[in-house]
Order: sequence, then structure tokens, then C-alpha cells
Amino acid sequence: MRLSDDKISHLTHVILKGLLGKGIVTALDEEGHIRREIKRVIVNELKIVENIDESVKKKLQSYSKKIHEGGSEWEVMYNKLYEEESAKKGKG
Repeated sequence: MRLSDDKISHLTHVILKGLLGKGIVTALDEEGHIRREIKRVIVNELKIVENIDESVKKKLQSYSKKIHEGGSEWEVMYNKLYEEESAKKGKG
């Protein structure tokens, strides 16, 4: 899932406002710096998810039996392989 830079920036504002507003964290640094760090984490996580998705789809395409994307068999296999790849990358 791709998110635009504007959407990610909006999320960083919402996340920081929520954390500060509920007293979950106390800002020890400039809010702009904190938002940039939140953005960096979001972007890195999205890249990992994208790489996992790409890897899973390549595996499904490599099978000799063609599995059509969107079908129930594809969904089951995709989810299984996605979980396996996520576990390998420490995300599962």
C-alpha cells in the first residue's frame, strides 16, 4: 500500500498530537524533529511491507500450477507465504 508524502506527514502530526495529548510521552526534543523520526519509521515499515508483498507475489508466480490472483486459493497461499516472509523479517 502506497501512501503519499502528504498522507504520511498528516499521520505524523496525528500520532504526535495523540501521544502528547494523552500524556503517553513527553517531548524532549523539537516537535519537528520528532515528526521526522516518526515519518522515517513509517516509511521504513512501508518499504518492508512492500518488499514482503513483492517477494510473496514472485513466489506465487513461480509455481508451475498457475494460481489466479484474487481467487480463494491465491488468498490462502498469499496469506500463508506472507506470514512466513514476515516471520523471516521479524515482522510476524
